[in-house]
Amino acid sequence: MAIATINPATGEKVQAFEPLPDTAIAQKLDLAQRTFEKYRHTSLAQRAEWLLTAAKILEDEKESFGKIMTLEMGKLLQAGVGEAEKCATVCRYYAEHGAEFLKDVELTSDASHSFVRYQPLGIILAVMPWNFPFWQVFRFAAPALMAGNVGILKHASNVPQCALAIESILRRAGFPEGAFQSLLVGSDKVAQIIADDRVKAATLTGSEGAGASLASAAGKHLKKVVLELGGSDPFIVMESADLDTAISTAVAARMLNSGQTCIAAKRFIVQESIADTFTQALISKFGALKIGDPMQPETQIGPLATATILKELDAQVQSCLQQGGKLLTGGEPLPNTPGNYYPPTILTDIPPEASTHQEEFFGPVALLYRVPDLDAAIQLANSTPFGLGSSAWTQVTAERDRLINEIEAGCVFINGMVKSDPRLPFGGIKRSGFGRELSAQGIHEFVNIKTVWVK
Repeated sequence: MAIATINPATGEKVQAFEPLPDTAIAQKLDLAQRTFEKYRHTSLAQRAEWLLTAAKILEDEKESFGKIMTLEMGKLLQAGVGEAEKCATVCRYYAEHGAEFLKDVELTSDASHSFVRYQPLGIILAVMPWNFPFWQVFRFAAPALMAGNVGILKHASNVPQCALAIESILRRAGFPEGAFQSLLVGSDKVAQIIADDRVKAATLTGSEGAGASLASAAGKHLKKVVLELGGSDPFIVMESADLDTAISTAVAARMLNSGQTCIAAKRFIVQESIADTFTQALISKFGALKIGDPMQPETQIGPLATATILKELDAQVQSCLQQGGKLLTGGEPLPNTPGNYYPPTILTDIPPEASTHQEEFFGPVALLYRVPDLDAAIQLANSTPFGLGSSAWTQVTAERDRLINEIEAGCVFINGMVKSDPRLPFGGIKRSGFGRELSAQGIHEFVNIKTVWVK
């Protein structure tokens, strides 16, 4: 796969990069290991200081970083600026709370003194996607570096400038050379890297296929992985919901990042008694969204990241229609338009036996379902192989409690939009992956949880 910046809004190839040869990969792993042997002994206070400096760089230069994201994967410029700001928050979060998360935990046993000590593992490989090209990386890098690990990044091949910018930010912040390195390599090199004895673990955010491939490669060498994979998140609306707020949030939850996010609301499951009102409002609001140049402030829907993604999304929509689904709005790429633009689309009446019922639509396409009651809503919500996020809208306490307990997902948001937050653990179940990022749970994924027993 070519490693290149191709502007999704125009299709223009901006810059190409030569993949690193094996000799260069080996040199970078050598540097990472040498750095780890020293870096692991730096104080928590020093690591925190470097993270705070990284946060300041991200905030001071957020406009520049936002433009790189927009250029490479088509993110709305204001969203790219916001992403840089969010990366600053995760750096600050672990700078401020990392020492608390990593302190010894005293335990009572038959010893005179027993406790748990958290210690770094070494080199951690991060295989990251293009859709949040800064955030996905920093939510790994901040806790990993705070814990004393060093990082090797294999970023998506269409965001090489983002990868290099992140390495530069952390180096400028004061982290030692080799503490965090970006490897411009194709996916064909991942198995080779994870097989290296010096690499102790890996984390991946991406597709089911990519996750299965990495997990298989890591399993051969008995190395831990954390996987955050796809999602087909339900957005359940019961008749007791604040309908106006639910509808406006539904649009935002589906169209975030032009629909290219694993935790986007993708399946709208609406109680029959309010379904007509919800449907008409959703059609109206989708149709009013402005599609265009992601650099322009008035644009609400930008291009999809690549021409391949555009083609695959349209094929899914057409397959859904051929299998009996009904189109309410949108449904085909914008004609006579350069770039990878797909309009906001709504599909409904999807037969349960349709293959597309089990798939993730990674773009501005909403699947709309009607259900008679809460039992049917929960059953439908759980009917896919995914289990990442979920959003449910109700003012009835009994309904809320059942939704919290019975939805099969890594998170349930009641009367709100699913989002990642440094303070909250993030991850999925089923085919959406395993392990957790963020919060205390995230920093503990890549440490040796060492039991100490002293008599």
